Amino acid sequence: MQTGNINVKTENIFPVIKKFLYSDHEIFLRELISNAVDATQKIKTLAAMGKTDSELGDLTIEVKVNKEDKTIHVIDHGIGMTAEEVDKYINQIAFSGAEDFLSKYKGNDAANIIGHFGLGFYSSFMVADRVDILTKSHLSDAKAVKWSCDGSPAFTLEDIDKADRGTEIVLHVADDTQEFLDENKLVSLLTKYCRFLPIPIRCGTKTEWRKPEPKPENDNTDKKEEPKEEAVQVPRIINDTEPIWQKAPSSLTDEDYRKFYHELYPMSMEEPLFQIHLNVDYPFNLTGVLYFPKVKNQLDLKKNRVQLYCNQVYITDELEGIIPEFMTLLHGVIDSPDIPLNVSRSYLQSDGNVKKISSYISKKVAEKLESMFKENREDFEKKWDELKVFLQFGSLTDEKFYDKIKDFYLLKNTDGKYFTLEEYRNTVSALQTNKDDIVIMLYAANTDEQHLYIQAAKEKGYDVLLLDGFLDPHAINMLEQKNEKLRFTRVDADTIDKLIEKKDDVQPSKLSEEQQKTLKEYFTKNVDEKTYTVMVESLSETDLPVMITQNEFMRRFKDMEKVSGQQSFYGDFNHYNIVVNGNHPLAGRILNESDEATRTKLVQQMIDLALLSQNILTGEKLSEFVKRSYEIL
Repeated sequence: MQTGNINVKTENIFPVIKKFLYSDHEIFLRELISNAVDATQKIKTLAAMGKTDSELGDLTIEVKVNKEDKTIHVIDHGIGMTAEEVDKYINQIAFSGAEDFLSKYKGNDAANIIGHFGLGFYSSFMVADRVDILTKSHLSDAKAVKWSCDGSPAFTLEDIDKADRGTEIVLHVADDTQEFLDENKLVSLLTKYCRFLPIPIRCGTKTEWRKPEPKPENDNTDKKEEPKEEAVQVPRIINDTEPIWQKAPSSLTDEDYRKFYHELYPMSMEEPLFQIHLNVDYPFNLTGVLYFPKVKNQLDLKKNRVQLYCNQVYITDELEGIIPEFMTLLHGVIDSPDIPLNVSRSYLQSDGNVKKISSYISKKVAEKLESMFKENREDFEKKWDELKVFLQFGSLTDEKFYDKIKDFYLLKNTDGKYFTLEEYRNTVSALQTNKDDIVIMLYAANTDEQHLYIQAAKEKGYDVLLLDGFLDPHAINMLEQKNEKLRFTRVDADTIDKLIEKKDDVQPSKLSEEQQKTLKEYFTKNVDEKTYTVMVESLSETDLPVMITQNEFMRRFKDMEKVSGQQSFYGDFNHYNIVVNGNHPLAGRILNESDEATRTKLVQQMIDLALLSQNILTGEKLSEFVKRSYEIL
């Protein structure tokens, strides 16, 4: 038997491992399985090259739990190790000293420490107070050996009898980590970290209902009786060894992609809109599948949508700062061997390869959307209402992304027709350009609430966009900043005649300045001046006698605050304009009315009708309006 000390320049190595890795102690299982997969892949490679006499046999990796012995076993049939290899790869750790280690890596997460020092195997000491390695090399003359360590630098290494090639890691689980002796707990961790590894992984059994074998021909029992299904215990294989992103896109159908989507997100009730299959080998290696989910009026930025893998080993689903923020709206997987497996998120954020991959994905997504638009615009328009949030969020958070998609960013009008920005500008510019050559883009946020205003605009020959998305207030600001000669205004934000006023198109007033002043006084007496400002405008006789408008900037600002979840600068305060059409016949009737009570009742009725059209009239005021309406009738 050989005895000795692990080649570490500190007596405190294992307390350091436990202290710094404990917060992420579940990672031990991923590390041990990854080592087992590596060992299995190596024997497969040697066999393919004809450099081993060992028969491959069953290469399934097995994880076993023994609650009585308080042990976890990780067993592979890979390349195995000789005594010399155990001494080289297990007994020597690249530490320069505990003091340097503590000062350099204090505060970093467990994965970061493991990645820098090759501590994958030693992460097992986070959950075990003793670890045994039973291993036999594939070499025909190699002896099997057992390495054992109790969490101190001391170890033993001795020859043993072991019939089959490969390695078995035995963890003697510590008292404070007994939860890992629960097989269901291990299955959950294996599913999280190892569900797509290329070597089958078995852990325990599961129940399947199966029909019994067919009866033999000489069986005289009643064959008409339908055989009942029986519960059968079968080995539980954890992983899919050939995930969809490792296959050629030409070999896959839409149904294959949908099936994989629901395997990734079993709680999702909706189908994705479409997917992008990533497959690139230069200037870096990258595969994956990204799905576009249906996103309408909820911006749900949960960080568990896109999963990051390295050679099919799960790394993380917390990708903020790693991929562009708007990409977190996507679902799917990204796999790259060029991404370090055992690193912290902060390290990933600064890694050069990760930055290149992030840029590539953004470019690939934009190219996919552009090809959809060019190849089948009709289908693209059908998907637009769900795609819009993603493109808006991407444009708002990444200026370069807007430059990539601006040519197929669509606008939809209240008639359900779609236009690119350039198409719409050319469509409305002749009629909706004001005296300063600014194209006025009229829009509605709610076709029911703003129906009167939409109709009024259409009667004048104007077009009205439908911008009812919850990111539209932010998108409008962005589009105005990108296009100096565009201005978006909601149809109830101002009177159209005043807004799109031409140099020689000013509506003459039928009232004198004195009459306009008097008319304004009549209406001002009947409103709360803190909430309403009365204006008398010279509009068309066909326009409404009274309209309610709101300052476009203030309303848009409040809408953006609401989307951002910020406390409004304006609080609950709302201010409206009551626009009285001085050219409407009712204006003349009010001025000519000699009975003050009748005049007051008419004025209030006109105001309330305008408020009612905007759903502003509520409570006691609404009751008074109803009562007054019956009196007038």
